[in-house]
Amino acid sequence: MAGPAHHQLFSYGTLQFREVQLAQFGRHLQGTPDALPGYRVTYIEITDPDVIAASGTDRHPLIVASSDASDSVEGTVFSITDDELASADEYEVDDYARTEVTLRSGTKAWVYLGAPAQQSPDGRSTASA
Repeated sequence: MAGPAHHQLFSYGTLQFREVQLAQFGRHLQGTPDALPGYRVTYIEITDPDVIAASGTDRHPLIVASSDASDSVEGTVFSITDDELASADEYEVDDYARTEVTLRSGTKAWVYLGAPAQQSPDGRSTASA
């Protein structure tokens, strides 16, 4: 059984799926709708077979900062434990980085955003195009 909740996690993608929650956390999470202003959704192809098996798809949403102030990403805030946050970190592939944000409601929560590109010592991106 899960311990007391210590973290707020904002999900806009597959961590909202019951099947993914059961596989990752061993329970179905109860959440509250919220949104992240100033971001927009794009999609990436996932190649990790365990993540594809859990989510049922290789196409996963990824949110990135938007230049359009009216953009926002809808999702759900879940209260989770330290162990569940660690499990969420394991589930998310290297394309994502956990970051703390402030949601539309004013709630501070962790969210998985697009990971910054690897950079060389002189600051240039080393990611391939």
